[in-house]
Amino acid sequence: MLNIAFTENINLDGLIFHSDQGWQYQHQSYQQQLKNKGIRQSMSRKGNSMDNGLMENFFGILKTEMFYNQEDNYKTIDDLINAIKNYIYYYNHDRIKEKLKGLSPVNYRLQSSN
Repeated sequence: MLNIAFTENINLDGLIFHSDQGWQYQHQSYQQQLKNKGIRQSMSRKGNSMDNGLMENFFGILKTEMFYNQEDNYKTIDDLINAIKNYIYYYNHDRIKEKLKGLSPVNYRLQSSN
């Protein structure tokens, strides 16, 4: 899969790749392939599934709210990248959460820092 990703995506420099600690992700040759393409590896800490759980939860929400049943809206990879960037801004600045007293994450943090 890495070879396919590298073939289809020429400029991956600066990409952050998050995974669990599966043996394939820890293998030296796998890590070297990422490094050669300028990809930084992010891995959940051993015995701490919370690292991966937070990211998986966010990606689940993102896919449900902006991708599923809307795939036809993204004609190019640039369309998808822009949509993801816009969604991340929306998620942090505008999307309210009950757990955060009805505030967006940014507004909640601003309120607690004041």
